[in-house]
Amino acid sequence: MSAPGPRRRATGGTATEPVTRRTLGPDGFVLLVEAAVPDLDLAGWLAGRRAELLADLDRHAAVFFRGFDVRSADDFGRAARAVGPELLGYLERAAPRHEVADRVFTSTEFNAAQWIPLHHEMSYSHNWPTHLYFHCAQPATGSGGATPLAAERVITPLIPAEVRDRFDRDGVRYVRNYGPHLDLPWQEAFQTTDRAEVEAYCAASATEFTWLGADGLRTVARRQATATHPRTGETVWFNHAHLFHVSNMPPEVAGALRREYGPEGLPRNAYHGDGEPIPDEVVGGIRELYRQHAISVSWRRGDVLVVDNFLATHGREPFTGDRQILVAMSDLYVNRSVW
Repeated sequence: MSAPGPRRRATGGTATEPVTRRTLGPDGFVLLVEAAVPDLDLAGWLAGRRAELLADLDRHAAVFFRGFDVRSADDFGRAARAVGPELLGYLERAAPRHEVADRVFTSTEFNAAQWIPLHHEMSYSHNWPTHLYFHCAQPATGSGGATPLAAERVITPLIPAEVRDRFDRDGVRYVRNYGPHLDLPWQEAFQTTDRAEVEAYCAASATEFTWLGADGLRTVARRQATATHPRTGETVWFNHAHLFHVSNMPPEVAGALRREYGPEGLPRNAYHGDGEPIPDEVVGGIRELYRQHAISVSWRRGDVLVVDNFLATHGREPFTGDRQILVAMSDLYVNRSVW
């Protein structure tokens, strides 16, 4: 096997290295930027182009880079930092991940046979990344594994007015239970073994907490149902109710957990902000809207996808074989009007 050839380094802000541009979805949703020459270094090409990329994200919500030379997690990290110099850590986790390079993580490590519903990253929290970066280190060696995306500009107007009004008025109440045998251990979710650090985080984010037994933790937080984009000013549906709601579990699993732990002891659940249950059909309808209007991005090795976390949702299709998609995040947005 021959050694990899030299990379083409692009000087930031120049147009000397040609690319092609076209959209993949309806109404300009998802822009594909494809290298027209081999071995074009993505980090070098992006250097000095942050304003241009942000304008593309405002217009298209997601930008997909294909054919660039991204060979490793470090290469991917450099490309992400060309857009967002300060990559984010991952606290208040909702899924297991591993850090494979500085602020570069594996994507959600859920069962490969299951769908991950489309969602906004960390929309259950009081702060979240504005920009998400995905890199295909290994496409699924069997079948499936695409990343579906949906445009929030399409979804938000389709949510029934009475649903939007109720959620806007009351927000969403999230109840989460952490433990070694129930969802994530709190030590992994908060990336610390110090209870005082968890308590300080909860106090700063208006999150109620209760320590349970020797190693359990319950948190209750009331959060927003919608969010306003910091650049475009658009208000979009932005919450995790459809993902955390008990109806998102297989019925037999939900039933067994209810019997063992009670309704407040489920790993995670979502309610209206006033504590009233959210009907299954409401969150089921939102999940279905995302599925109906999603386009799927099938991965090739080396691909990089940049997503505006306000304007687009992402998920994961089931897959077989081995698959590795890496993730980075930048541009932390803090919700100053936390409930």
